[in-house]
Amino acid sequence: MSLKEQITADMKDAMRAKDSVRLGTIRMLLAALKQKEVDERIELDDAAVVGVVDKLIKQRKDSIAAYQQASRADLAAIEQAELEVLKAYLPARLSAEEIQAEVNAIVAELGASGPGDMGKVMGAAKTRLAGKAEMGLVSAAVKNALAKG
Repeated sequence: MSLKEQITADMKDAMRAKDSVRLGTIRMLLAALKQKEVDERIELDDAAVVGVVDKLIKQRKDSIAAYQQASRADLAAIEQAELEVLKAYLPARLSAEEIQAEVNAIVAELGASGPGDMGKVMGAAKTRLAGKAEMGLVSAAVKNALAKG
């Protein structure tokens, strides 16, 4: 079963359970997936679905930070609930040590050294670690590796 089929099945389960928060979040996710398919005229594979989920999670985290800064705990709680539902569709994430090891391997493969190679290393890291790691952590690991080299 593909990830997209799993999301659709989960939507049906949420309907039966009358879980309005989960149902609304999954509907929003399916709408985002459909929008991407229509815009790009493609059928999304699991990797592309994970990319969309990652993007929605980043939006939720940004919204939570903004709502907390504005002292709107009620709205932050809604975003947090959506965030928890979305996290269920991500594969297991790499730890900080695993990310650093992968980045070090990429830097060695590319022969990169110094901050000037940041773009080259990030490009390779994005393709290799997409969906497996949060890109903010990857970026920090790349900066760390290039500072040493």
